[in-house]
Amino acid sequence: MNKLLKVSSNPHIRSKATTGNIMLTVVLALLPAAGFGIYNFGIRALLLIAVTVASAVLTEYLYDIICKRTVTIGDFSAVVTGLLLALNLPVSVPLWMGVLGAAFAILVVKMLFGGLGQNFMNPALGARCFLLISFTSYMTNFECDAYTGATPLAVLKEGGSVDILDMFLGKTAGTIGETSMLAILIGACILLITGIIDLRIPGTYIVTFILFVLLFGGHGFDPAFLSAQLAGGGLMLGAFFMATDYVTRPVTKRGQYVYGIILGLLTGIFRIFGPSAEGVSYAIIISNLLVPLIEKVTLPKAFGKGGEKR
Repeated sequence: MNKLLKVSSNPHIRSKATTGNIMLTVVLALLPAAGFGIYNFGIRALLLIAVTVASAVLTEYLYDIICKRTVTIGDFSAVVTGLLLALNLPVSVPLWMGVLGAAFAILVVKMLFGGLGQNFMNPALGARCFLLISFTSYMTNFECDAYTGATPLAVLKEGGSVDILDMFLGKTAGTIGETSMLAILIGACILLITGIIDLRIPGTYIVTFILFVLLFGGHGFDPAFLSAQLAGGGLMLGAFFMATDYVTRPVTKRGQYVYGIILGLLTGIFRIFGPSAEGVSYAIIISNLLVPLIEKVTLPKAFGKGGEKR
């Protein structure tokens, strides 16, 4: 009888999932986008991905060794950070920028704030924004052997026309991993089927963005314009792979809906009213910074507190 009354400390419900397993699944889900990026842009894309991922892993390893910490590269979070950063880079950037960006993502955004679980923003996007501000000309140059000229979103912003099918398949200029909506959706399905993510954040994000474009895009209900906005840029990659980051998203369900709405509004504002045709990276970074406030507002009240006075 005494054994039946034994109470252990929480958590009382445990999962067999580990950080390493989750990160490996994310890597697997990113492979379609990475593979198409290599097919689309050539061997230079593979080299840039390899250098950026290796730099991220090496930076975390050296930091752990120098600071006499437990080596954490086995959780594969550095691999995910390096891969996401590489997929957000134009194929034409110098290799040293991949190294610098990976080092910034791991050292400044992640490790100096305590490591995995302590960073206040997505490391890959923090590094991308750092590179975008520091080396604008490199980060906005999408010309390469395969493509010349502006990205489809830039053409659309100038009033030009784009090929929606090419944008869906990925036969356009852009960063290595953002061009193929099809490849990204295949990866998103892997995350959804395995339960790594759900549709609360990406679904709310995309629906809010669609409503914003319909109301303020200046094209009314134009399926071609709306499709181009969804297929172009980093919207899908950001919605499914970066906005859903466990560390930098809200924990509460209501908070995740609010978070998705803010993401959609900010992306719409940046794209429609801003000088740039893109805006996903800054939208996610700003929303990351708002997460503590979102959770403060949406945190459920503890049982017995906040009751109405009679």
